[in-house]
Amino acid sequence: MNLTRALGSVGGLTLASRVLGLVRDSLFARFVGAGFASDAFLIAFKLPNMFRALFAEGAFAAVFVPMFNHKVAARDGRGLPDGLRFAEDALSVLLPVLVVLLAVLQLAAWPLTWALSGGFNDIGEAEFAFAVMLSRLTLPYLLFISLVSLLGGILNSMNRFWVNAAAPILLNLTLIAALVLFHAEVPLLTVRNQAIAVTVAGALQLAWLWWACRRAGVSLRLRRPQLNPDVKRLLKLVWPAALGSSAVQVNLVVSTALAATLLPSGSVSYLYFADRLNQLPLGLIGIGLGTVLLPTISRQLGGGDEVGAMETQNRGVELALLLTLPATVALIVCGMPIVAALLQGGRFDAEDAITTAQVLAAFSIGLPSYILVKVLTPGFYARSDTRTPVRFGLIAMLVNLVGNLLLIPSIGVLGPPLATALASTVNVVLLYATLRKRGHLVLDAQLKRRIPRAALAAVLMGVAMWFGNVLFQPFVTGTWVERWGAMLVLVGSGMLVYALAVLATGAFRPSEVRQLLRRSPKA
Repeated sequence: MNLTRALGSVGGLTLASRVLGLVRDSLFARFVGAGFASDAFLIAFKLPNMFRALFAEGAFAAVFVPMFNHKVAARDGRGLPDGLRFAEDALSVLLPVLVVLLAVLQLAAWPLTWALSGGFNDIGEAEFAFAVMLSRLTLPYLLFISLVSLLGGILNSMNRFWVNAAAPILLNLTLIAALVLFHAEVPLLTVRNQAIAVTVAGALQLAWLWWACRRAGVSLRLRRPQLNPDVKRLLKLVWPAALGSSAVQVNLVVSTALAATLLPSGSVSYLYFADRLNQLPLGLIGIGLGTVLLPTISRQLGGGDEVGAMETQNRGVELALLLTLPATVALIVCGMPIVAALLQGGRFDAEDAITTAQVLAAFSIGLPSYILVKVLTPGFYARSDTRTPVRFGLIAMLVNLVGNLLLIPSIGVLGPPLATALASTVNVVLLYATLRKRGHLVLDAQLKRRIPRAALAAVLMGVAMWFGNVLFQPFVTGTWVERWGAMLVLVGSGMLVYALAVLATGAFRPSEVRQLLRRSPKA
């Protein structure tokens, strides 16, 4: 399988979803602004969004996909019926567990909201009750997105990556429709309609995956739940994987709760908007590569091809850094015009844009680490090792907590993103050192040659964009046509400068680019 083309398929659809996400955030900022209403909705959306990251993009897929692939690879590749039977057994246990979990969370919505927000900062009883109501409206999304992860794992294992990658588009379209059609003069009514739309979107995503499975000849039947050996092994592995995959997400939750507790109203919104922009390259590169690498490496290891698995992971790291380094520099250097163009206006004023841009720069420092976590963890999960990432994830959470407590009193809203970046960097160092010690990842000569040169190319691009900011600043707060036009030219110019710098520094030669686009890793 061609790793670059597979990433392009997933990344292209993820790009469409993230662009729609930017449109959604722009409308949300305009109609709601940064204050209690936006903070309350974002807290309510935090838990289901975290489950999406953990299950749809993390723990469940990390455990289910290798087990499913091993079933399918059995009997000389004719084991698909065995794999589907395993999927049915997993579904029969997963569904009742999710129903019970949802009921418990609905009953515990009050303490759950308090835990995620720290009770907010100086709000009344009525406002907190409203925040609890928003949480209850969004919680059913947990049920839908967890089932989506099961069906998406099956389709990913069948190399139908695009179907699962397209599902988030439905979420963004639904939330955009709710903002356009059901926004109100009172921001509280707008965010209530957004909370309802979250659950509606989850139902639509599940319907899409179910239909796609039927089209692929996959029809799962509900069986009587039974804990057979395969299901027991799945459950045994999934919880450690959830803890390991949750490091970044839990760090963000902790940072959000501390911000809601210790910082002024609107701070949660600044963190959210900055993280959403930071998530754009993370979604395109990190999640896309993680989605492709896990089934690829698990198939190679299942066939005894350790050399091919290491080659795949080397190319994964190479692609990740080649694409991430310029994104990191661009978000730091051009954060202000980007935030102003996408968010400033309506209830979101210039002061909000300045603070959000500063938070974005702090988040972006850790962007390479966020993405490398996604690239390195498949090296553990494909070998059914879910415990090691757990240990490192817990260490990262502790670093994040201590970092927040030390930084928030001194630098305010910049503390949480810097603590998160530091924690993620510690996680990456531990993951890489362990893979290297075990002989599962040795950086090859090609990777060692390219990455320093790509870093230099990113710096050269950053210098050019720093001087170019002056040209774009007058347009980023103009009409929507001027804003989006300025953004397209700014991004396009940065990409062109980076491409020329990559060739000039010798990070890639033209012949190597052509070879990369058509090469398939050993499988």
